[in-house]
Amino acid sequence: MAQLPRRDFLAAAVGAACLSACASESPQGGRTLAEDPAQGDTPEAGKEAVIDFHQHTNYSGRGIEALIAHQRTMGVAQTVLLPAGSRYGLAADVLGNDSAVALAERLPGEYVYFANELPDVPETRAVLEKFLKMGAKGIGEQKFPVDCDSEAMQLVFSIAKEFDVPVLMHFQHETYNLGIERFHKMVEKFPSVTFIGHAQTWWGNIDKDHDQAVMYPKTPVKPGGITDRLLSGYENVYGDLSAGSGRNSMERDEDHARGFLERHQDKLLWASDCSDSIGTGPDCIGFNSKAAVRRLAPNETAVRKILHDNAARLLKLG
Repeated sequence: MAQLPRRDFLAAAVGAACLSACASESPQGGRTLAEDPAQGDTPEAGKEAVIDFHQHTNYSGRGIEALIAHQRTMGVAQTVLLPAGSRYGLAADVLGNDSAVALAERLPGEYVYFANELPDVPETRAVLEKFLKMGAKGIGEQKFPVDCDSEAMQLVFSIAKEFDVPVLMHFQHETYNLGIERFHKMVEKFPSVTFIGHAQTWWGNIDKDHDQAVMYPKTPVKPGGITDRLLSGYENVYGDLSAGSGRNSMERDEDHARGFLERHQDKLLWASDCSDSIGTGPDCIGFNSKAAVRRLAPNETAVRKILHDNAARLLKLG
């Protein structure tokens, strides 16, 4: 893979304050804020500045009010909503572009949204352009059964280039965005596009000896895998730490994770991608992955980059 010069990343300055626990019960039995989220309350004073780069509306049947309560309980100041395309992937249990726009318009201080559509249908360009012109901050999550370097995906990348927005991709062996071993060719062909990798095959490939058929490996990590090399070698490649796969990438080998978070602290984005209605405790992936970042990152500066600054820079948030 060709080596590109590394950008001198500037971390955005942000104040961090302690998060207060929220103790009232939600309608679905989880913990939430004392305020009624239906009233459109903003996050409580004193909340630390954390950006969740990966959430969905109606995720596995979780309603909008439960999502709002979940994000506030989890201590999130701003959330990126990733809509489904018209079919495949997310479409089974996540709503589409209109739902994400509606929530972002209702609570503009707390939510932004990406645009999404299948890459290989006649409507691709029209749908993506429509929502990007409306204010979408990126494209994704692209979770469709196509080759990652296909002509269809190159159309998506070209639209991202035109609008100067990032693309978030779900890599899952033999299922979505196939051919991760060839992905570096796209990164090189579209150097001005920011690519954000996510999911099982993306995070499994931090390991140089990764077995592509294994979705959640538990073995110690040998540095130098495809994902490690992409993050090191290309300034336009980032990693989305969400879901069980992102959490597993840190917890399967914590000694490796400490070094990984240190050397890629300018390229990693904390995110949840969890569908629970709790927002805290052992059953919430986002709550626990945030704790892993805090435990394993080398210092508070790196924690702040991963939890907020990197995302704010990519999303062009003031």
